[in-house]
Amino acid sequence: MTFDMSRTVSEIARENPAAVRVFENFGIDYCCGGKRSLEEACESVNAPIDQVIQALRELQANNMRPEEHRWTASSLVELTEYIVNHHHRYIRDEVPRIEQLLQMVVDQHGERHHELGIIQQIFRTLSDELRIHMMKEERILFPFLEEMETGARMEREAPLACFASIELPISRMLADHNDAGVLTARIRDLSGGYRAPEGSCPSYRALYRSLEEFERDLHHHVHLENNILFPRAVEMERKQAALMR
Repeated sequence: MTFDMSRTVSEIARENPAAVRVFENFGIDYCCGGKRSLEEACESVNAPIDQVIQALRELQANNMRPEEHRWTASSLVELTEYIVNHHHRYIRDEVPRIEQLLQMVVDQHGERHHELGIIQQIFRTLSDELRIHMMKEERILFPFLEEMETGARMEREAPLACFASIELPISRMLADHNDAGVLTARIRDLSGGYRAPEGSCPSYRALYRSLEEFERDLHHHVHLENNILFPRAVEMERKQAALMR
């Protein structure tokens, strides 16, 4: 693959899933901000473009494991099941733990570090929005995708829905992802890149590690949906509609 600087980050991540590791190492947003060109994405975080391209080329030169491409070839059902069982479950498991840790650190250090209270408020907003987002996916969007895929496989019409095109609910999911990206970026900024003050207690450091891991997992989660699941679903709907004409 040629890493043209004018190509978007999401295109590179979609075609070479292992590239997300390079983007993470350089702090490049490959999910919510994935529509920017590689050059623009590097400039936004002051990442040396030459180093990023070199890292991508080195990654490409290595033999990638077949499973790194599995989601571009798997069924939509397999991908949505993975998202629910892996990423949705992670959120549901981690949110209560992080909220408890946040409260502990705010109680102990909030008076001297006012940013902690703001981070706590933002994380509450983020977790509330993610709960609603996951519910909409699990109860409405993902079951519809399963029916649509079954219909496409059997060359039947798409299932009846309250929307004219799958692009409408997907656009709402994309908006949710953008909102989540804004909130996590705000937490990252307030925490100084998840760097606890020197001499901080173990709980303080554990909190920032947990928030960083939460953001990293969310990036993978959004990447799978924005860059792989949703484009594949839209393309499937278009092909299915063409067959029925």
